[in-house]
Amino acid sequence: MATLANPVHPGEILKEDFLDEMNLTAGKVAKAIFVPRTRIERIVKCEMGVTADTASRLGRFFGTSAEFWLNLQRGYDLAVVAQDERLRNDLNRIEKVAV
Repeated sequence: MATLANPVHPGEILKEDFLDEMNLTAGKVAKAIFVPRTRIERIVKCEMGVTADTASRLGRFFGTSAEFWLNLQRGYDLAVVAQDERLRNDLNRIEKVAV
């Protein structure tokens, strides 16, 4: 599986492609989707990921799907762990179960 050298956090997409493009603030989005402003701010700062709850709310608000947001998060998470050398070493030592 190909991984990104510099994974893109969903918060970057949220900020650049949605908030900036639509001239929205984290506070306006948070208020519209009934979540704390700090949740949106932390996602935009790449300090936290997008949960299923938040993905559903963002999807409804922006006319996307929850899957769009969750797939961004999943791709980011997998790309980050793919860069983890310790995990890579552990994975190489794991033997598949015989069926």
